Amino acid sequence: MAEAPKFDPLGVLAALDRHRVTYIVVGAFARVVQGAEEVTRGVDIVPSTRPENLRRLNQALVDLNSSGPALDEDGLARELVYEFATGRGELKVVPEPEGTRGYDDLRRAATREPLGRGVRPSVASTADLARMLAALGRDEDIPKLMALRRLMELERGLALEL
Repeated sequence: MAEAPKFDPLGVLAALDRHRVTYIVVGAFARVVQGAEEVTRGVDIVPSTRPENLRRLNQALVDLNSSGPALDEDGLARELVYEFATGRGELKVVPEPEGTRGYDDLRRAATREPLGRGVRPSVASTADLARMLAALGRDEDIPKLMALRRLMELERGLALEL
């Protein structure tokens, strides 16, 4: 049995950055970056769906030794989630997460977060992450949603102190 590749989120994000892909990190990894206590084995992104950006994303996927189809505007309109196994862990491309209108909707509140090794991706805000989880309507997400709401309260409190 083949061993799963070691999860290297910085390696995945660095490859996207090397190819100048425009994206926002969402999902469990984004929640971890924002302060949630979760464990994940992959990175989820919402890319800009402009043709040139999709071309760069496809180049990054080749660089990551991914398995999966090439992405194009027509395919992104049909599929909810594209899953890629890469040499650095799982990468999911989510063109329009539940509860959002995609990249342009999420970028207004996204922040650049320094993660190390020069990697500073745009990460969805805690409010947007909560909105996406709530829109899924899954019972198993309720504890995660409550934790995000607590983080939002802490962020508001910190903002008031400043």
